[in-house]
Amino acid sequence: MANDDPIALLKKGIAAWNKWRKENPDICPDLSGADLRRAHLYGANLSGADLSGADLSEAGLSGANLSGADLSEADLSEAPLVSADLTGADLTGCRIYGVSAWNLKLAGANQQNLVITRADEPAITVDNIEVAQFIYLLLRNQKVRDVIDTITSKVVLILGRFTDERKAVLDALREELRKRNYLPILFDFAPSKARDITETISLLARMARFVVADITDAKSIPQELAVIVPDLPSVPVQPLLLEGSGEYGMFEHFKRYPWVLETYRYPSSERLIADLGERVIDPAEKWHSVKGAAASSTG
Repeated sequence: MANDDPIALLKKGIAAWNKWRKENPDICPDLSGADLRRAHLYGANLSGADLSGADLSEAGLSGANLSGADLSEADLSEAPLVSADLTGADLTGCRIYGVSAWNLKLAGANQQNLVITRADEPAITVDNIEVAQFIYLLLRNQKVRDVIDTITSKVVLILGRFTDERKAVLDALREELRKRNYLPILFDFAPSKARDITETISLLARMARFVVADITDAKSIPQELAVIVPDLPSVPVQPLLLEGSGEYGMFEHFKRYPWVLETYRYPSSERLIADLGERVIDPAEKWHSVKGAAASSTG
């Protein structure tokens, strides 16, 4: 069977195909330009195959071994690729509109110029198959854009050390922000099993309209601000400090960043809530307005 037509071999079924591949490990099947539309290729061993220019649209490729395969310029539109192995594959110029790209193995894969639109639409390309679905939804789905706009315009990340004695400050702060139509997020500083704490803080900060950082009795705050402040000039940080407490030693370093606002020293939680609009929210929103105006004048 070593010299058989690979298309004919595929038509014999995946079991026969995989058996032939196992018996002939040195042969790299030439499937370039092949019409494989709607083919059932679940679990097929297509490693090292030349699939350049092939039409794999709507083909079942879940669990397929495509490691090292040449898929350049192939049409994978609407193909299920769940758990497929694309290690070292060449996906350059693939059309990937509508693919199901979950749990892929992509180490060493070339993902340049992936086309996320249909053939009858203007071409939009990305360089990562796993983010392609999100980018397409972002471009085409108003609801997704609305959700993102809501998050980035309403989320307020609250950082600080709120012990049992100071929990009233936290509760009052969150409740007042909710009344003002913001979405307060407090990060629980218990170590995360899934990811590094600083990575989580950075992710949450990137979604925020602004950050409220209570530096009273600072413990983890220095590390958190070190992750947020230098790299996120679009997110103003409003520091808070209980009167009678001193700023921690390294905080002076962050004052040189324009988006770190003047520290508001509050005498009590009641005074903090009373002054929340004027001393916490307004400075952050004013910073956004000034920044937006500056961007418009230079745009």
